[in-house]
Amino acid sequence: MVTASRLFSLTRLRAQFIKEMLSLLRDPRSRLIVFVPPLLQLLVFAFAATLEVRNVDIAVRDQDSGRGSHELLLRLDSAQFIHRVRRVDNRAELRALLDGGQVIAALDIPPDFSRKLVAGQPAPVQVLLDGRRSNAGQIALGYLSAIVADMGAETGTAAIASPVAVRHWFNPNLVYRWFIVPGLTGILALFSALLITSLSIARERELGTFDQLLVSPVSTPEIIISKSLPALAIGTLLGLLMVAAATVLFSIPFTGSFLLLLAGLVLFILAAVGIGLMISAFSQTQQQAILGAFAIGVPSVLMSGFATPVENMPLFLQWLAQAIPLTHFLIIIEGSFLKSMPLSDLLASLWPLALIATATLTLATVSIRGRLQ
Repeated sequence: MVTASRLFSLTRLRAQFIKEMLSLLRDPRSRLIVFVPPLLQLLVFAFAATLEVRNVDIAVRDQDSGRGSHELLLRLDSAQFIHRVRRVDNRAELRALLDGGQVIAALDIPPDFSRKLVAGQPAPVQVLLDGRRSNAGQIALGYLSAIVADMGAETGTAAIASPVAVRHWFNPNLVYRWFIVPGLTGILALFSALLITSLSIARERELGTFDQLLVSPVSTPEIIISKSLPALAIGTLLGLLMVAAATVLFSIPFTGSFLLLLAGLVLFILAAVGIGLMISAFSQTQQQAILGAFAIGVPSVLMSGFATPVENMPLFLQWLAQAIPLTHFLIIIEGSFLKSMPLSDLLASLWPLALIATATLTLATVSIRGRLQ
């Protein structure tokens, strides 16, 4: 049987939760800030944050003018990643286009290119890259190599054809958006939860209502729960909306279990809420809270494995990355979308999230209790 004291505690908790939700949602600007930027950023970053090379210019110096070089030029003209093929007559023009940044790569076809193709001999083509754009240049080189390899395979010239048949699991067409959008879902949900919770107590201090909170009959656990529940509800809702956008708007296949993804999302948001509450406990103003959220969020994204593999980092940073909730959630959400990861594999990332959430919420409780006393 629930005592009257317990009922009164639940009543206070309910009132605190309603107050927090109203403070977030009653202002149209707050509603706009909470919901619109994450969804808008998902749409923008899904197209902008890509390593694919598109709409680039290529310079070609054709010294051969034979059937083989003509076929190669036709393939370059029809390549989707090339915007324009600039044909030059001498090496000076070739170098000038590279030096001026007008082309990302240049091809110098030797005079005996067609003759070697017909004879079945290796027919090399010199490729010059703009080293100032090293990543894009290497990707463009891969595209150009694939074009030459396909041409060699069709003409029967084994010397320039690729001997390896590559099969890409989980993303056979190498659609970069299939990889980037699920990761963006985790990143944007992280920042949303961090900002909402880190501003909660800081807002109370700026508005002058923090002193009223200190003299109210609410306990420290009630304060923490009331500050956590709105961020948990809104962060989870935003995460689900972005998952729906990934499947509906971007047509990314979802092959895993929705319930397991939801469990991972809730644990991930709880871990982020604990971090945000610690930031809020030590922030005197909302500006400090925002700076603190980005000071924690940006390194978390960089070390989570979103941009670069965790295995490529120094051993110390690899261990540090295991304490970042985004590291484990990226495995869950990307595995749920494309790999249909079973429960046994997902548990390897779910239990660290549960451990991190417990640790961050415990530290947040200690921090807020210390600030209240």
